[in-house]
Amino acid sequence: MRKLVIGILAHVDAGKTTLSESMLFLSGKIRQMGRVDNKDAYLDTFELEKTRGITIFSKQAIFNIKDTEITLMDTPGHVDFSAEMERTLQVLDYAILVISGADGVQGHTKTLWRLLRIYKIPTFIFVNKMDQNGTDQEAILADVKKNLGDNCIDFGIQNLKVFSEEIALCDETVMEAYLETDHVSIEQIREMVKNRSVFPVFFGSALKLQGVEVFMEAINDYVKESRYPTEFGAKVFKISRDDQGNRLTHMKLTGGALKVREALQGTGWTEKVNQIRIYSGQKFSAVNEIRAGAICAVTGLNLSKPGEGLGIEASSMAPILEPVLSYKIVLPEGMDERLMLPKLRLLEEEEPEFHFMWDEELQEIKVQIMGEVQLEILQALIEERFDVSIYFGEGRIVYKEKIVNVVEGVGHFEPLRHYAEVHLLMEPGEKGSGIQVDSLCSEEVLDKNWQRLVLSHLKEKVHRGVLTGSAITDMKITLVAGRAHNKHTEGGDFREATYRAVRQGLMEADSILLEPYYAFQLELPENLVGRAMTDVENMHGTCTIAHSDGEIAMISGRAPVATMRNYQKEVIAYSKGQGLLFLNLEGYDSCHNASEIIDQIAYDPIRDSQNPTGSVFCAHGSGFSVPWDEVKTYMHVEGYLKSVKTEQEIIAKEVSVKSETEWLSLEEIDQIINSTYNANQGKKSAWKAQKKRPKNFYESTAPPTIKKPKTTTEAYLLVDGYNIIFAWPDLKALAADNLDAARMKLMDILSNYQGMCKNHIIVVFDAYRLEGRRESIEAYHNIHVVFTGEAQTADHYIEKFAHAHQDKYHITVATSDGLQQVIIRGAGCALLSARELMAEIKLQSERLKADYLKQDNTEQTALEDTLSASEKEKIEALIRKP
Repeated sequence: MRKLVIGILAHVDAGKTTLSESMLFLSGKIRQMGRVDNKDAYLDTFELEKTRGITIFSKQAIFNIKDTEITLMDTPGHVDFSAEMERTLQVLDYAILVISGADGVQGHTKTLWRLLRIYKIPTFIFVNKMDQNGTDQEAILADVKKNLGDNCIDFGIQNLKVFSEEIALCDETVMEAYLETDHVSIEQIREMVKNRSVFPVFFGSALKLQGVEVFMEAINDYVKESRYPTEFGAKVFKISRDDQGNRLTHMKLTGGALKVREALQGTGWTEKVNQIRIYSGQKFSAVNEIRAGAICAVTGLNLSKPGEGLGIEASSMAPILEPVLSYKIVLPEGMDERLMLPKLRLLEEEEPEFHFMWDEELQEIKVQIMGEVQLEILQALIEERFDVSIYFGEGRIVYKEKIVNVVEGVGHFEPLRHYAEVHLLMEPGEKGSGIQVDSLCSEEVLDKNWQRLVLSHLKEKVHRGVLTGSAITDMKITLVAGRAHNKHTEGGDFREATYRAVRQGLMEADSILLEPYYAFQLELPENLVGRAMTDVENMHGTCTIAHSDGEIAMISGRAPVATMRNYQKEVIAYSKGQGLLFLNLEGYDSCHNASEIIDQIAYDPIRDSQNPTGSVFCAHGSGFSVPWDEVKTYMHVEGYLKSVKTEQEIIAKEVSVKSETEWLSLEEIDQIINSTYNANQGKKSAWKAQKKRPKNFYESTAPPTIKKPKTTTEAYLLVDGYNIIFAWPDLKALAADNLDAARMKLMDILSNYQGMCKNHIIVVFDAYRLEGRRESIEAYHNIHVVFTGEAQTADHYIEKFAHAHQDKYHITVATSDGLQQVIIRGAGCALLSARELMAEIKLQSERLKADYLKQDNTEQTALEDTLSASEKEKIEALIRKP
């Protein structure tokens, strides 16, 4: 019998639990369907879930559909419990996405769809509540295709030819086979569902059992059993406790088998399995062995964590959806916070979305959560579990910080008989990338064991920024150098040196404050659109009218959580209950009132004793502290960036020989690149570092590479706007009086040029000094104009574009920045200096005029040639006649 793990997901009130109940009932697992409003649903077993009528904790049920045994994982639908749902995604073979036919695709539906794509989970779609008045199947299917993709196919199409064509259009290979055979096999459909080329869509009503049986049969027909390796592997996705207080580790076996009394090894622990349980609802059966593909809960493990990989299985990445609100926990009078904190840690272990923190300075406990519904649940859980009544202080936003430039952080820890020094290259990462760690350090410089220890210390804690003490995110940290002592170095020394290196680097770096943003959809009467859009603007958000039918309008956009989190009450008030606001956490972006928040928090990184910014050195037999801004004058290992800058200076010196307006030939640029690159030959450590060095703005010494043929004939011209303005005498003179006028003049010139050359033209202007500025791309006639964001230069944008598209398009960059020319040449792009661009534009203009005149003359000659000889004589006679 096939065994599959299938998760069921939905936005709140879509009918997810009702569909689960109907599937269990039709499979014969339960004799009577439970209902949420009757508080007797099979999978909503906790009293809080029955009281609230929502799913809070993920649970499982096992039932059969013909020859397939399905472990159905029920997940929370409310956005506040998204982290619980996301952990469950890591162990699914397939997913069922439930959409309400009455509500259509909601903001949270799109979030779920994005997560399913990220985790690469094949998905069936069930559109529920089709028995309600006003539901239109064609309109809903169109909505699903528009928001989730054209590969969402209605599997209820009766016409086999039409159905086959719809399926074939989703895959090129299947289309070719279909054109030959006029048939799509069920095996092809299974494979397409498995590889996410097709998403089957079904319609029905779970409450009235309409369409559910057909849906279940389709699941049986179109799924494929997963194959697993013989070597043991498992993924931990949840920690819980039973009624007797036994700690349960919920996991899915992803390889081999597991037996009772077998020892398991995780990160820093080895423990034995005492019992293996297979749960279905509240009941479980104990087994002696399970095999790959099964979900189980084991006892005996006290140190396992959600997301941890065992055996051959790798640990999961941190959940994408994070808590964005922070509240102070106020305990009953006389209760010691330090005694309560370990109890709360037990809850955090089971439900990591409750993130408890101890504020040493204020001597208080804080909790980070997703939303206010969680507060009620947490309050009830603490009272139920520990018999303690708590309440919460005023909530605040969870901010984050990121750096915007590259720095080298140095940490040194050398009190008497201890020694460690760590050098970390710290670079800005992509939005939403979190903290990435890597090592470029040679084992000749620092032993591999010490390197692994440094990387572990980088991962083991949340590193605090220096603006507000908020967590640092979107940063890549690379170990580039370090030193240990043969006698005096201990493991704890590298922990101290690593933490201090991060903090020292953050003190040197330029940082910006980030805040969470909501993506929202607001549905309300059309006459209230103006009021709503004004509100959004006042909340420092942006929005557009998504659609309007003359009566009801839908506004979509984004706004900071800080300004919008209480807006639902206002909407209900001014729309008299007719407005609906759907909020979905979008992620972090630049804070709209950073200066105000920084002043309000008044964080002093120097006085943060738990996160020191300085280092400890030793002299004359005793240790002494060195402040962060003097560490590099005391460090024992040469700085990594210093050697990189030396290479840059070699290039800059060569380039500076030329005047600003004098063009470097391609041969000269190649010579500079090769000479600098070849200078590293014979230096083993430098060669290793050069090969592994990450691509960023200072990697201008990379060797030329053999480029792949372009995949298109499309050509792009990227123009460094201000560089060209100040290189062209006429524009430079105009800019002295009015920079905006010079910018518009250049845009007009390039727009005219585009009509002649037919290339795609992108002109890039620096706006990086404008605080809070976001990158924008605007159309100007037939060209595109880019204004860079805060902390992003035009050079950086052009380099990023060139690296990303060099193999796809023919790219030419127009700039007279000598160093920029070298970098772009290294990326394999063509170059135009400011002088050559001007000459090219003039040449094209002259050719256009010449072609026009030639065409005009050709037309006149052609007209004369059409006359006969006699007609020409008559015309000449008329001309001669006085």
